[in-house]
Amino acid sequence: MKFFIDTANLDDIREAQELGVLDGVTTNPSLMAKEGIRGKDNILKHYLKICEIVEGDVSAEVIATDFDEIVKEGEELAELHPQIVVKVPMIREGIKAIKYFSDQGIRTNCTLVFSAGQALLAAKAGATYVSPFLGRLDDISTDGLQLIAEIRQIYDNYEFETQILAASIRHTMHVVNCAKIGADVMTGPLSSIDGLLKHPLTDSGLEKFLQDAKS
Repeated sequence: MKFFIDTANLDDIREAQELGVLDGVTTNPSLMAKEGIRGKDNILKHYLKICEIVEGDVSAEVIATDFDEIVKEGEELAELHPQIVVKVPMIREGIKAIKYFSDQGIRTNCTLVFSAGQALLAAKAGATYVSPFLGRLDDISTDGLQLIAEIRQIYDNYEFETQILAASIRHTMHVVNCAKIGADVMTGPLSSIDGLLKHPLTDSGLEKFLQDAKS
């Protein structure tokens, strides 16, 4: 299972990278705005800064919603750096653009996916990644993990190469449960990765070891 961090915060990305388990980064306009990064030039420069920190894929999201503009914006992002994956929304024009990008050898991440049918369309169009939003489904009392399981079954049935990128991860148990189901990738905040380190028995055991070592 690949670990991506869902942020535009360079310090968090560096910390995750230093842990030695980071495989990539996902971002979106909201995360950029949260870090005070606005304006096309500043956003593009920030993507390059992220690519300098990590070795894996960096999802960069288009803002456009019509085919021609999605293609124009996506091609510009793809040319920015070899690590860039063009993040495209799950809409009619987005699916058409994903097919175009796939034919051109441009990697894509189909985002804002909330149903197995949407994930099936994304795979048929040739998306590199599909991003079902687990946490947002949980927020409305819907089983997000069930969606991950349904997509896994469909993709396995037909041997789709599209990778399931479990997005909108809220906490550590989301990570563990997605790993059990067979998600290819998880993306979440640094806290969801750090949480995997923690267990009270580890803390108490280490404390006992250190005490014994001093005696």
